[in-house]
Amino acid sequence: MTLTVKFQSRLLTIFAFLAASTAAACLPVAALAQTPAEQAVLDMREAFRKGDSKQLAQLLPRTQGHALEPLGAYWELRNRLDQASPSEIRAFLNRHSGTYYEDRLRNDWLLQLGKQRDWANLAAELPLYRMQDDREVKCYGWLLQHQQGQAVADQVVALWLTQKEADDGCALAAKQLLASHQIEPHTAWLRARWAMEANRAQAAAQAVNLLNPEWGPAVELIYQSPARYLDDKLTALRTRTKEFVTLALVRLATLNYEDAAEQASKLRWRTQLTDEERSWVWAVIGKRAAQKLDDQAHAYFARALPQHLNDDLLAWKTRAALRAGDWATVAASIPAMSPQQQKEAVWTYWLARAWQNTRPGGADTAMATQALLGQVAGTTGFYEQLALEALGSPVNLPTAPAALTPEEKRQAQQNPGLRRALIAIALGLRAEGNREWNYTTNLHTPGGMNDRELLAAADLACSQAVWDRCINTSDRTKSETDMLQRFPMPHKEAVIQRAREINLDPAYVYGLIRQESRFIMDARSGVGASGLMQVMPATASWTAKRIGMVDFKPHRITERDVNIAIGTAYLKLALDDFEGSKAMATAAYNAGPNRPRSWRNGPLLEAAVWIENIPFAETRDYVKRVLSNTTNYAALITGKPQRLSDHLAPIGPRTATAQAPNRDLP
Repeated sequence: MTLTVKFQSRLLTIFAFLAASTAAACLPVAALAQTPAEQAVLDMREAFRKGDSKQLAQLLPRTQGHALEPLGAYWELRNRLDQASPSEIRAFLNRHSGTYYEDRLRNDWLLQLGKQRDWANLAAELPLYRMQDDREVKCYGWLLQHQQGQAVADQVVALWLTQKEADDGCALAAKQLLASHQIEPHTAWLRARWAMEANRAQAAAQAVNLLNPEWGPAVELIYQSPARYLDDKLTALRTRTKEFVTLALVRLATLNYEDAAEQASKLRWRTQLTDEERSWVWAVIGKRAAQKLDDQAHAYFARALPQHLNDDLLAWKTRAALRAGDWATVAASIPAMSPQQQKEAVWTYWLARAWQNTRPGGADTAMATQALLGQVAGTTGFYEQLALEALGSPVNLPTAPAALTPEEKRQAQQNPGLRRALIAIALGLRAEGNREWNYTTNLHTPGGMNDRELLAAADLACSQAVWDRCINTSDRTKSETDMLQRFPMPHKEAVIQRAREINLDPAYVYGLIRQESRFIMDARSGVGASGLMQVMPATASWTAKRIGMVDFKPHRITERDVNIAIGTAYLKLALDDFEGSKAMATAAYNAGPNRPRSWRNGPLLEAAVWIENIPFAETRDYVKRVLSNTTNYAALITGKPQRLSDHLAPIGPRTATAQAPNRDLP
């Protein structure tokens, strides 16, 4: 495997910069971009992917002395971790002490120790684990504390109920807590319900098996055919039926919420299930209806008591109420959420709006709503900007932080983790480089870097045009905000010129690129979207033909000017197709035009309500971020105060006089 010209150029730039700025640094920097050591690292990545232990062992010596030697050593040992002795593993940890790869391997080893029930070694290593971000490792740690007589039930339950997949650590901790009567069997049924709704059959069966291993087949039957289980005449006569019936109704709701509503209305289930079980079932039915934008969703949710619902179901209950214009239900549902979720900007903002629409007018209501809005008002997020506007203030650029001192910059330039990350990224190992960068800024020390350290790290990334690390790192600051780091404008002349040529707002283009690719020229998504504006191959070919780009070839989509030309052209076509609605055009760019065409049908809604009811979490978050980005870029480009609401025209069905939709738009 050889490096591309692009990577060679990037390596030369980064290596030259690091060598010049960190002559006394503790890690050597290669003098040339392409060396045998770098080729060995790249070959080791392929060998690790293939699980080729022999080749990994042969290649490792060639990386000796290179900045990425710890990465190669990690791959070599991780590939055979289950065969390595504790002494060999600890020798690696000591040799690479203080690095990301020490903690990465310790994380892997802790998981292995837990599965092997090697509590002595796990207890010895756990206090040395710095990242503390692996859920299963946390559960193993809490299990140790439980065995020592400490109370850990609340922590285990909170984590177990939100895990997507079945795992060993949290299930084992839950099993022991169930056995010692420190958590109730109802918790296992809650876990099974969530898993059923999330299409996680294994996790559902695992939870129920903790109560009784003989119940597993019933869970499998329910998952495969909930309607058949409910129609069985013996179901209502069996022992412990109500818990299984609840699972069946939840599962049926995920397949056909209307059938589930019909079943849940039957007398035999209404009389058998508890208020809590009925509420959960109706809330899942309501959620599925809400995700289809069915007006019945609000009525389904009305049959669910909010005190029996989890945060996810309460969020969907609130969304359905917003769509229905039922401010009283909004005002009642949000306070039922957990304190942590209530504090999120989205729910703080909507609670303030609900108070404005349900409480008597006057000074007291005004003060209460202003206090709520003041908790989240700010310049950098969707609901933060809306809260700021509701308080009567536009989005202004915050005061820039004090300039970084030479010493602050030097500390970032000499940080071994940041240096290794940049070298890995330049070598084409972006995922590995990103992980080490994030560890260094966020996890190496408790609480992560402080604001000044983050600004210096972001400055280092910006100086090397590693824009995603620049943006994400600067985004983490709490009290100091550098808008030029958070909202950089690479390729400014090309982007602004192209946008203005086709009458497209350049701030909107920048807002979208920031969210799509973080300005990574060769970015490629898991589904094949490429380049700055993340254009799909078929979309690129269609758009190129539409705009008369006769020399377009698929491989050219990562070329800067080609990608900008095609991406902006498609965005303009989408914007025109949705009559200038940036919210709908942005949703179309992410999810395709047919979905927002469908989602707009229904009542005329304020754009923020429409956006909050987008069924897909990814698209919902995407639209919010692109539009809030757009507002900030407009402030930077124009130097004038901005309002997010300027980009939020009301959304409803296409009017009779509007131009017919462009059905060819991919």
